[in-house]
This record gives sequence, C-alpha cells and structure tokens, in this order.
Amino acid sequence: DEIVLVGGSTRIPKVQQLIQEFFDGKEPNRGINPDEAVAYGAAVQGAVLSGADELAGDVVLVDVVPLSLGIETVGGVMNKVVERNTQIPTKKSKTFTTNEDNQRSVLFQVFEGERSMTKDNRLLGKFELNGIKPAPRGAAQIKVTFELDANSILAINAKDHDSNQEESITIKNDKGRLSDEEIERMVREAQEFEEEDRKARERVEARHNLERMAYSLRSKLNDDDFAENLDEDDKDILQEAMQEAIAFLDENPSAEPEEFAEALESFRSTTAPILSKFGGGSGGEDRSEENDQE
Repeated sequence: DEIVLVGGSTRIPKVQQLIQEFFDGKEPNRGINPDEAVAYGAAVQGAVLSGADELAGDVVLVDVVPLSLGIETVGGVMNKVVERNTQIPTKKSKTFTTNEDNQRSVLFQVFEGERSMTKDNRLLGKFELNGIKPAPRGAAQIKVTFELDANSILAINAKDHDSNQEESITIKNDKGRLSDEEIERMVREAQEFEEEDRKARERVEARHNLERMAYSLRSKLNDDDFAENLDEDDKDILQEAMQEAIAFLDENPSAEPEEFAEALESFRSTTAPILSKFGGGSGGEDRSEENDQE
C-alpha cells in the first residue's frame, strides 16, 4: 500500500512530516502531482454523475460509509451494524432481543458515530416495533437489517421472528448532512477518548451480565414446572441469591466493573450447584452473547 498526497497543502514540509509520523514513519509517495490528483478525481466524479458508460483507464470510484451506523442497546451502548469505511451499497443484519419480561414493543434509535456510548454519537432517527409476542426477557428474536444504497439512502427494517411483526424507517442524506470537518472531528474524538469509552462500555456490560443472570433466575423461579421440582431449601437459597443480586443492582447503579464481576461470581457460586442438577447453569441458558438486548 502507498500513501498518496493529494491537495496543494500536502506540499508543506510540516504536513508531510505529520503524515509520515501518523503512519509510523512510512514514507509518502511523492511521485503524483497533488493538484493533478484533485483535478483527475473531480473529472472521474463528474463522469460518474453524468452517467458515462466508460471511464478512461478503467478507473473504479468506490463510495464508503464515513461513520459507523448502529442502534442503541441497553445502557446506552452503541451497537454497530454497519462499520465505518464499509463499501456501499451494502446490506447488514443483526439479531436483537428484549430486555424485559413480556415486552410487547421495542424502540429502535439509529445513530452514526465511532464512540462506544450513543450519547456521544449523532441520532439519525427512531422507530418502534409493536406486537411482539409476550415472552421472558431474552427470548424474542428481532432481526434488524440496515440497507444503504448507492445514493446513501438508509433503509432499516426490524422484524420479530415469532409474530412476523415488522417496522421500517428510511433515512435520507439530504438534510443535516455532516461536513468533512465534522466527520473528521468525530473520528478524532473516538481515538482521543478510546480508553474512557472502553471503561464506560465495560461497566455497562458487567452490570448487564449480572442483571441478565439474576432476572433469568427470577423467571425460572416463577415457572411452576421448574419450581415444583425444587425442594424448599434449594428454592430458598435461589430466591435469596436472586434477591441479593437485584438489590445490589438497584443500590449500586454506578459500581465499577470489578464490583459487578465479584457480585456475579458470588451469585454463580451459590446458584450453580443447585441449577446443575437440572442441566442448567447459574441463571439458565444465556442466549444474549450473539443476540444483543434492546
């Protein structure tokens, strides 16, 4: 791969030095006239826009997604569906699930940006999927598809597997479009706050792990078929472990990841020996590793 300098300002020695340092000392290719490169690129773009059938030299012009696209999941986490620099047109899908027992609707908020938390990214739109069949949290399978066409028009569809209910939204790139400078700023901030974002995401995920296991056990205990096979002592132990975990979550919403992990380990060590008698782990089947909760 070569580093090609484009634009008159790349003649400035300081700019060239910064570019070389950014790419770990790799020497830029100075064999291309930076002004001619800009003019040639503009001519190619003009040919594409005018619908020219052929371009001299078999030039291929590729459009990419300038910022990652995704939706907000539990805790305000940015879950990316389409990664930055993905070639367009493109179509990507992910499966999500519910965050509450008997949840009948899900609000999908669509964002663009590179930060881990949606509060630091840009909201593009939102829509709600209704009519989901009542079920324990984590049981629903909702497939969300992002489709971006050659004109940068984004179509998003969410479909519930069990009920076949679906909802869609179309987001056009004709209003409030970010400038190149704004896109560069958002990418730069993502790099600058990478460590801070990582810690924030770890805290949310650690809390979510404990929350998921505790509420999964609560659902089991409320299931008559499961509860009737427990002796009273085991049932009391599970009930107490579940209540302690939920109380910890309620009383420590901003605990450190290590504290959530310690509480989860305590929960597992108490519940696993009992649940293993029924062929399950501490809290039941964990399906959310591949199905993000919304």
